[in-house]
Amino acid sequence: MSNYIAILRGINVGGHRKIPMEGLRKEIGNLGYKNIKTYIQSGNIIFTAAAHHSDLEIAEHIEKMILTTFGFEVPVIVRNSDELQQTVSENPFLTTENTSIEGLHVTFLKETPSPETLENIKTYTYPPDKFEIRQKNVFLYIPGSYHKTKLSNAFFEKKLNVQATTRNWKTVQKLAEMSDF
Repeated sequence: MSNYIAILRGINVGGHRKIPMEGLRKEIGNLGYKNIKTYIQSGNIIFTAAAHHSDLEIAEHIEKMILTTFGFEVPVIVRNSDELQQTVSENPFLTTENTSIEGLHVTFLKETPSPETLENIKTYTYPPDKFEIRQKNVFLYIPGSYHKTKLSNAFFEKKLNVQATTRNWKTVQKLAEMSDF
């Protein structure tokens, strides 16, 4: 058994695509997953599953359940605990002097982007905002408001042609802490 984190995109935002966390935990349990915990209402689920399933298989399993149970599609991105711990340890902006934790975010990509899209996205710069892509993570440093940056979740989905969801650094740290059991 391994610990996993499922990160749901775009639920419980502005009264749309509502999923109660208690109901979500119950339905995740009905899928056979164990030790289920949720963190805040934005769709962060920590659980234990058989290690022989891939991140994509688990995500698909949860996506189908959400569609069947709650009646709408929700992209789900899954990482195992080790991957999330690595994400926390390798944030390139943590080593930069005067980096405010409030400006740090991670956009989690469902799959590794193609080499071509990775090369093309390097042409985009929006100072003072910065990004660096490593495997299936986009590390962001946004010194102003995330809601005003051009480096949004939608930007990365469009330019990299993969599903994505973004979390602030405090949430990423908390998920890593909660998944280490």
